[in-house]
Amino acid sequence: MSEQQSATVPASPQKALAGKYLTFLLGKESYGIGVLRVREIIRMQETTSIPQLPPFVKGVINLRGKVIPVIDLRVKFNLPQVEVTERTCIVVVQVNMGGGKSAWMGLVVDAVEEVAQIGQGEIEDTPDFGMKLSTNYILGMAKIKGVVKTLLDIDQVVAAETIELISQALPA
Repeated sequence: MSEQQSATVPASPQKALAGKYLTFLLGKESYGIGVLRVREIIRMQETTSIPQLPPFVKGVINLRGKVIPVIDLRVKFNLPQVEVTERTCIVVVQVNMGGGKSAWMGLVVDAVEEVAQIGQGEIEDTPDFGMKLSTNYILGMAKIKGVVKTLLDIDQVVAAETIELISQALPA
């Protein structure tokens, strides 16, 4: 197969992408995460800072006795910072770390929208931006009621090297 053919995503993965997604806002943009990866949604709360972590890691929280790292998606996606509102919340997700291991992470979002059933016909491939721009964190683009929602691969958003840095910084 040529490099061009291997880069083209066949239609069948969209079928695998169809399903329920928790949609949320960062600014005016809407994103989705597979609902089976979401553990819970909690109010925004103070985080405990950990030195020497990347700027997008706000710190950690104690969630019923479990220490959970918190990622600020606005910082991760290079979006301007805004003030926390009553709709700002932390979406706790389960992230695959590789080797059969998983971890819980908190994602700070501006607001949760809904749980949406997204069908195969509503999902398109990630657009080609015409340059060497990594979009491996995007599963596809969903069109729901005239609104485009970016479907995220949460394992790629919170990449293994980030998890490794957090693990090293936290006390054993």
